[in-house]
Amino acid sequence: MWQLLIGSVTELVGGHFKRKSEERQAQHERKLEVIKHESNWDNIQASNSGSSWKDEWFTLLFSVPLVMAFIPEAVPVVQEGFKVLESMPDFYKAFLGAAVAASFGIRALSKWK
Repeated sequence: MWQLLIGSVTELVGGHFKRKSEERQAQHERKLEVIKHESNWDNIQASNSGSSWKDEWFTLLFSVPLVMAFIPEAVPVVQEGFKVLESMPDFYKAFLGAAVAASFGIRALSKWK
C-alpha cells in the first residue's frame, strides 16, 4: 500500500513539475518570438529611412525654434508657439510623438507620454 501511495504522490509531483517546465518553455518561446518581431520591425524601419526625407524634415523642423531662441526678437514668437502646442489635444501630441518616433526609429519614445 505504501508503495502505491508513494508511487501516486511521485507521479503527481513529477507531473506538476513537468507541466511547470513546459509552461516556462512556452513563455520563453513567446518572448523570443516578440524579440524577433521587434528586431525585424527595427530593420525594416532602418532600411526604409534610407530613401526618406522624414528624418531631415523633423530635424529641420525641430531646429527652427532652437535657432530662433538665440535671436532676441524671435524669443516671444517661440514662447508663444510652445504655449499653443501645449494647449493642443493629447491625441494630437501623441500622434506627433509617434510620427517622430517612427521617423527616427525610436520605439521607446513612442511609449513616452
